[in-house]
Amino acid sequence: MLNLKFIRENIELVQANITNKNEKANVGEIVEFDKERRRIIGEVEQAKNQRNVASKEIAQLKRNKENADDKIAEMKTVSESIKSMDEELRVIDEKIAEIQAGIPNMLADIVPIGKDESDNKCIDSWGDKKEFEWAKSHIDLAKEKNLVDFERGAKVSGAGFHFYTGKGAKLERALINFMVDFHVEKHGYTEMMPPFIVNANSMYGTGQLPKMAEDMYHAQEDDLYLIPTAEVPLTNFYNDELLPVEWLPKKITAYSPCFRREAGGYGKEVRGLLRVHQFNKIEMVNFSLPEKSDEQLEILVTEAEDILKALGLHYRKLLLCSGDTSFASSITYDLEIWTPGENRWLEVSSCSNFKDFQARRANIRFKRDPKSKPEFVHTLNGSGVATPRLMVAILENNLQEDGSIIIPEALRPYCGFDKL
Repeated sequence: MLNLKFIRENIELVQANITNKNEKANVGEIVEFDKERRRIIGEVEQAKNQRNVASKEIAQLKRNKENADDKIAEMKTVSESIKSMDEELRVIDEKIAEIQAGIPNMLADIVPIGKDESDNKCIDSWGDKKEFEWAKSHIDLAKEKNLVDFERGAKVSGAGFHFYTGKGAKLERALINFMVDFHVEKHGYTEMMPPFIVNANSMYGTGQLPKMAEDMYHAQEDDLYLIPTAEVPLTNFYNDELLPVEWLPKKITAYSPCFRREAGGYGKEVRGLLRVHQFNKIEMVNFSLPEKSDEQLEILVTEAEDILKALGLHYRKLLLCSGDTSFASSITYDLEIWTPGENRWLEVSSCSNFKDFQARRANIRFKRDPKSKPEFVHTLNGSGVATPRLMVAILENNLQEDGSIIIPEALRPYCGFDKL
């Protein structure tokens, strides 16, 4: 979240940022509550001072064996007033925290102002776009080769769920193992195997709550949430901790299934594996020194790109505009891969720098030296990468004229076959 002092001193800037992000938050109300809060704090301090003076006077009267009833009555009245004002403060603090939690992160200076994905800026690309007459949709290919069963997935769980079957399941597992090994061995990440269900405090820490509550699967009886991404448990691994400065940057990665209700609706991306309620993803999380986080973001994006290059997939890198940048992010790069069967670009990775926004919510700090004050770390994360659309791209880009599908060489040691 944003620092309350920063909000108070930059009210117009914060309001403009909310507008640029297509968000809604009542910044003016939080400023008024903050003024009232500071007024009450001043009165409480004055009343406590008055009570302290009265206590000393009562003690002196008792030592002199004089009547202290009037002073005792006065102190009781003051104490009741303090108790009443403390309750007012508690209510105001709750209201401020609620509004503060709904104010989005400030955008980085280089983020272009725009309304939606149509205003995103393409800044780089790699590889050659494949277009051929025999191109087919991944749905047809998956059914022809018995790789994915969409119908039985819907029967067992509902729309937006599927089974990987046979070599499809093995190829999915190969992708997961390949990417985890790649990030650990080539990029220096520490591998984790996190919980796939987390508490509300963890969801709040990374910014999913309260903003995106309706998109999450919630086990109400236990008040636990199925994770929408491994970002949540990985970032909160250090929730409410003080990290040694020599650890930074700290890079951790994990495979996890991801669960998203997508309550806002699918729009047009509903076919096959394009948008599903459960999918697999490798997540990269980085805890950085504040002054190094921009540099670490560039490294993080490169690490995600390395996966796509190793698989020989044509992709482009986009700098997201303000209206397409998420609530918690300061700056985000998306990687999109080309799919000839769909004849379109598909987002497969999103890499973001959250600055101290998540760390402030999750209270993740560090000290530069033993005598210095604690500071909030900067957190970054990125998909390294999500598998459904990666599977789409592998099937559609590697389809041969004879109907076979060539498996990328990097995956062959993991799946044990070189074509479908």
